[in-house]
Amino acid sequence: MKALTIWQPWATLIMIGAKPYEFRRWDYRTRDRGLEGQRIVIHAGARPVKPVEIQDLIARCSEYQGIASGLRADKALPLLQRLNAAHKCLGVVPLAAGLGSAILGKPRRCTDLFRGKVADSDRIDEHMWAWPLTDILPFEPPVEARGAQGFWHWSHRAEAA
Repeated sequence: MKALTIWQPWATLIMIGAKPYEFRRWDYRTRDRGLEGQRIVIHAGARPVKPVEIQDLIARCSEYQGIASGLRADKALPLLQRLNAAHKCLGVVPLAAGLGSAILGKPRRCTDLFRGKVADSDRIDEHMWAWPLTDILPFEPPVEARGAQGFWHWSHRAEAA
């Protein structure tokens, strides 16, 4: 099975259903064609959560109900507020671990997805693709693992909750 490393808090936001898309510059026509419709592991990177990013996401969720971040604000805000309240955002979300798996759907152009909506202009442009992530199955507990850039081979055993 393939895995994709995603920085926190975005990896956990996917696992709780608050982030329905992963945004990347590549699409299915040029890269990893065989992964569309396949189950992949969502891996949380080792990079620590940055408080300034959490504060920005809270502001975007509060002001635009998540539209400007691509998040479902009602699901994202409780986690983001817990992260914001923790000293340096530590101890709330796992790092360097497989969190679970999801089905990777057919990507859509971000400009189509966010047409007519307020969008995060530094992330959403004609070169960005929104990969839907569905049928989320968390690992219980998360599986410690080193990640890699792009898609990589997940060789660990893990059970979905």
